[in-house]
Amino acid sequence: MVVFDYFESVLEGVEYLIALGSIMGLLGLIIGMLLLIWGGQRYRDKMIGVIIASIVLLAVCGLNTGIKYFNIFR
Repeated sequence: MVVFDYFESVLEGVEYLIALGSIMGLLGLIIGMLLLIWGGQRYRDKMIGVIIASIVLLAVCGLNTGIKYFNIFR
């Protein structure tokens, strides 16, 4: 009853954070690749770190999780 409602709310929050991490990883990968190609030398060094962090986020959260959760493609 009350305890189950609490845990259901917690699990919904965790599901939202996983979906948000998936979308952030995908956007970070796209922006990182674009700035790696067309950015200056100052951006290239930083974008390698962004791309690595984005790949880790996508590996942990999953690629399609955020797309399915937020109904981006119908």
